[in-house]
Amino acid sequence: MRPFLLLILLLALFGAGSAAAQREAARRPNIVLIVADDLGWGDLSCYGGKDVRTPNIDALAVEGMRFDRFYATSPVCSPTRASLMTGRYPDVVGVPGVIRTHPENSWGYLSPSVTLLPKLLGRAGYHTALLGKWHLGLAPPNTPNERGFDHFHGFLGDMMDDYLTHRRHDINYMRLNHREIDPKGHATTLFTEWAVDYVRDRAAQKRPFFLYLAYNAPHTPIQPPDAWVERVKRREPGISDRRTRLVALVEQMDDGVGKVVEALKTTGAYQNTLILFTSDNGGQLSAGASNGPLRGAKEDVYEGGIRVPMCAVWPGYIRAGARSEEVAAAIDVLPTLCEAAGARTPKDVDGLSLLSLLTGKTETLPERTLFFVRREGGPRYQGKTIHAARRGDWKLTHNSPFEPMQLFNLRDDPQEKTDLSDRNRQKFNELSAALRAHIRRAGAVPWVGPEAAAPAR
Repeated sequence: MRPFLLLILLLALFGAGSAAAQREAARRPNIVLIVADDLGWGDLSCYGGKDVRTPNIDALAVEGMRFDRFYATSPVCSPTRASLMTGRYPDVVGVPGVIRTHPENSWGYLSPSVTLLPKLLGRAGYHTALLGKWHLGLAPPNTPNERGFDHFHGFLGDMMDDYLTHRRHDINYMRLNHREIDPKGHATTLFTEWAVDYVRDRAAQKRPFFLYLAYNAPHTPIQPPDAWVERVKRREPGISDRRTRLVALVEQMDDGVGKVVEALKTTGAYQNTLILFTSDNGGQLSAGASNGPLRGAKEDVYEGGIRVPMCAVWPGYIRAGARSEEVAAAIDVLPTLCEAAGARTPKDVDGLSLLSLLTGKTETLPERTLFFVRREGGPRYQGKTIHAARRGDWKLTHNSPFEPMQLFNLRDDPQEKTDLSDRNRQKFNELSAALRAHIRRAGAVPWVGPEAAAPAR
């Protein structure tokens, strides 16, 4: 074959391949993962909240699949976020507790060896963005851009001491990528506006996008705008001031979710977007939250601290009005999104892909043991951990490091009132052995960063 003919043939083949690759990328869904902060089981109207109105999140539950047994992997913030980003148990990636500003009260350090979700999706051709709360590291090498996000516009820290000034311990953790910024406005409003701008910008691009929208709301301080407070007061006569403010903060966030979904629809991106909504842990009762009929709250490994709302929408793939009672968890998010995106899922993930369940190809998941962890300081915990393990209907709960473990059957006793540890020693021993094996596995992973390596005085 003459050289120029060969060249033409190769160019044609390369062009066809490139066009096919572009068409394949265009078919991949955009992905939007929305995570609330400390959202209680009873703080959405679609999950039974009587005094709260969340029409936009409710619409996600109606337009897709709602989960009734979805779990955070910890009753506090950082560990569950680590699971969402890695597909692994938080203590296995060095985050058994909350990462904080001061090393002596920080109980996690995200392992530098683990590959995070944005990097995996980036390798599959996605543009990736985090808008909102990070809470997996305050300094290099554990900042969002260094861990795989193409774009970061949000807050590095654990919580804001004020939703308007955005400081924590008088430190400004607001960033636009690596640059410190000082925007004006309520954090919930800002994160929504940034997310809407991002959707509008990326919808014009051929490259699929992954948007991780992580709100601070409704985490303390419970600081909603006055207009939202007045709206709740007018609608709910007799509601307490504390509950009013919590409901108002949730409803402001719900309004933000609606604005983001509307941006997806007006840009034409909605029909090819997979949306997941969940929370990092249960609600804080002392702040006015509700976990419905569940026992316990944020900080507890009882159901109220770890069972959280979750719904998923993908038009044309997930049946509207679907509902699942399968037991799933935050570790399942990464493998699910990777499979939907055509990205490689690491072999060492602890989670399962839920895609077949979401798309109706299966109605069940394999039975497995799920683990939950929290390491904490202070006089209540003294640097020790609490754990829980669930397999089938059985749950082993250790809600205090200084009290015995308890065994519950969640089918017969969903409110965890009757401890069966003495009456069913076989099941107690089975779950105890599984938990010990998990603790031993996690014990091989450092959770203290180099900044805290100096010996205590």
